[in-house]
Amino acid sequence: MSGRTPTEIDIDLSRERILDVAEEHFRRIGYQKTSVADIASCLGMSSANIYRFFPSRAAINKSICGRFFAETAQLAESIARMKAPAHEKLADLFKILHQKRKTTFIKEKPVHDLIVAATEKNWAIIRAHGDQIVVIIETIVREGIEAGEFEFEDAAQAARSVMNAFTPFYHPVLVEQRVRNGEDTETGLRDQIHFFLRALGRT
Repeated sequence: MSGRTPTEIDIDLSRERILDVAEEHFRRIGYQKTSVADIASCLGMSSANIYRFFPSRAAINKSICGRFFAETAQLAESIARMKAPAHEKLADLFKILHQKRKTTFIKEKPVHDLIVAATEKNWAIIRAHGDQIVVIIETIVREGIEAGEFEFEDAAQAARSVMNAFTPFYHPVLVEQRVRNGEDTETGLRDQIHFFLRALGRT
């Protein structure tokens, strides 16, 4: 038993229903064009009722953004759990993270626009997501050190440095610029992965 009361459970379910509808609108027409009234109408409730569960429209935006990042983090964690050499997991992690960011811009522009807004406004969820990815990288690097794949001694420092090197291929604005410029981002990322694997001591 979780110890949660029926009222608390009902509140959580109501919040999730609101977020489900908001996410559907965000994906279809974008967060900027979605109003609280639109969300309320689909749920058969008043806008005032929406504000019983979320203090502001911005709170809804941030919660939806958090959903997108949670999905990405789960993908990253699944790669970290794979039975494979650390250098292969790192390469796969960065390729998949970059591809997801790139595909979001190309095929899910409304979602991309929300992530750009979150990045430019430096929402706390952006920093939390970045920290989460760094922890996953650190876990993989530490595995590589223990297995003798990497010669780098400080896994935490290595993870931060590697994330910094990966940023041009993950920052939504930079990825958008590269795609609009027609750059071969996959080749550029492959070279970057080769660079930081060598920096980690991978021979």
